[in-house]
Amino acid sequence: MNYIQNPRDHFKSFIRDEVSRFITDQFSVSVLPKMKENIELLQQKIMKAAHESTQHVQENRGDAGLWLKSFTQQISDELIFSEKDLTGIKHDDVDDFNLLEEVIRHELPAIMFDSGSRFNTKTIDEKLDQFRPDEILTEHVCQCCWVQCPFCGVVCTNTIENHDGDHSVAFHRVRGINGHLYSGTTNLSVSICTSEVASNGSFCPNDSDDKVLYRDYRRAGGVYAEWSISPDLSELPYWKWFVCRFQKDLEKHYEKTFEGSGEIPDEWRKYSKQDAIESLDKYL
Repeated sequence: MNYIQNPRDHFKSFIRDEVSRFITDQFSVSVLPKMKENIELLQQKIMKAAHESTQHVQENRGDAGLWLKSFTQQISDELIFSEKDLTGIKHDDVDDFNLLEEVIRHELPAIMFDSGSRFNTKTIDEKLDQFRPDEILTEHVCQCCWVQCPFCGVVCTNTIENHDGDHSVAFHRVRGINGHLYSGTTNLSVSICTSEVASNGSFCPNDSDDKVLYRDYRRAGGVYAEWSISPDLSELPYWKWFVCRFQKDLEKHYEKTFEGSGEIPDEWRKYSKQDAIESLDKYL
């Protein structure tokens, strides 16, 4: 129901929980080996930078300052520090630049080992509070508009970057899923928006007494005028199966029933779960 009524919150929670589960369940078999692999690659890049810096200084008859500049430039994309962090080297009497390279080659493995040994689920959780991969994933994956259809609550699938006009979606869903009732009854609706706008039916926007024909829904103004809902009798089997499968749950949640004008058509009950899944694969 959180997905139905608050889709954005649902997706954010889902991604956050999946990231947390992955870190906890897969840490030793997936996360930690990847971290160690990255540490080894970083160590190799630092070693290479030190060696090439020594060669560069020798070829150009430079000094410690030139070595330091060359070294920091080569690894600036890998480590967050600058030439200023190592300015003390400039004041040392270092004529043998092989020594600088040798010091790094000798000391670096121990430093990297110490860094790697600190990785565990506790330290990862602490880091996640500062640097949230779930937020990065949410921002990357959830690029849709998030505006919900005023009839059935389905989310507009236009991306933020490509959304110049009306809100729209390929398939709308059964309105009763979102708690909509037939006017003057306690019957949850089994109608679907695209079928309604192809009919002669009417609705009362915002619980008012003014009736508006579904096919003229834009006349209701506000959020209704911002949606493009094409008259279409094609409907996604998934939501029909969903209503049948979770009928009792929906009725209990809304304390209303799929009875009377909202009685579920018998043909809907013929859809299997596999039919529902295949309809998603086929149409979406």
